[in-house]
Amino acid sequence: MTTVVEFRTDRLPRAERFGRWHDMTAEALIPNLLRPADHGDFLARARLVDLGAVRVTSLAYPPLETRRTSRLIARAGAEYCQVMLTLRGGHRIVQAGRDVTAGAGDLLLYDCARPWEGWAGGRRDAVEGVLMQFPRALLPFPGDRSGRLPCLRVPGGDTLGSLLSGHLVRLASGAADWTAADAVRLGTVSLDLLAAVLARHLRTGPAQDPGCRERVLRLRVHAFIEEHLGDPGLTPAAVAADHNVSLRLLHRLFQHEELGVAAWIRARRLERCRRDLADPLLHDLPVHAVARRWGFADAAHFSRTFRAACGMTPTDYRELARSAGAPGSAGSPGTPAADRDRPGSTGRPAPGR
Repeated sequence: MTTVVEFRTDRLPRAERFGRWHDMTAEALIPNLLRPADHGDFLARARLVDLGAVRVTSLAYPPLETRRTSRLIARAGAEYCQVMLTLRGGHRIVQAGRDVTAGAGDLLLYDCARPWEGWAGGRRDAVEGVLMQFPRALLPFPGDRSGRLPCLRVPGGDTLGSLLSGHLVRLASGAADWTAADAVRLGTVSLDLLAAVLARHLRTGPAQDPGCRERVLRLRVHAFIEEHLGDPGLTPAAVAADHNVSLRLLHRLFQHEELGVAAWIRARRLERCRRDLADPLLHDLPVHAVARRWGFADAAHFSRTFRAACGMTPTDYRELARSAGAPGSAGSPGTPAADRDRPGSTGRPAPGR
């Protein structure tokens, strides 16, 4: 399932509302310094949808001021950009000598690796919008001479911009039954739409940056593997053929991972098998059926592979998990430490707006 987090300050004591909002945005997005226009009651809400490398957050909050300082930027472990779709009220950003204001329906892009000052407000109390956050490296654009993207407003009447806006609104309200593979694919689609919008408004085409193209392709390959783990025909050759790339290029995509393509597929299948074997609701499902469910057609081969990875047979693992009351999540008995985090998962700081 896709990770969705909801946060509301009206469920908190009044005195804690702004402070908790400040902390939540700093952890879920990027750290900013926030100052509300009114230090009285602070009623705000957020819904965060995780799409792998991309995060989409619907927000509603009172007017406030934001500052992204050089000190906060220096603490960051990765460089992110944000796109704010304003639905109600307005947003203003002053960054790198540019002063840009966006009203309802407009998109506002800014680079989180540059300091800024910002204001959010309007005639009514609440400001509403949808925020998209993503690693800067996933956009195939060279930026300015410093390598940064300029602060940019895309008006609501823009044809391509309206496609991205509608897409973001639907993403922010969805995710009820999306799989992890769905989420990664939707994140890639979001970046593709944004790249099309920027190609027009930056008056340039995507840079021919093979490293960036490979990063986007890697996301698509990961999503494809997740979706087809139960297919015994899922091999590196099949993955390469589906993405119209050579085996050599596919292996190059994984050269910076801890595991190669075949080992990645095997590790993901074993993780799914471990979870099923430790699931009390699946205790009556035979071991060979669990193996077949996740792409292991040969029961003997599965048993050998499982024992080599986990240090025990699948049957022993199931019994140990049953006696320990394991919930079947990563980190169950016998799960090698290297496999407890999904291979290639991307850590991120939490965000702020």
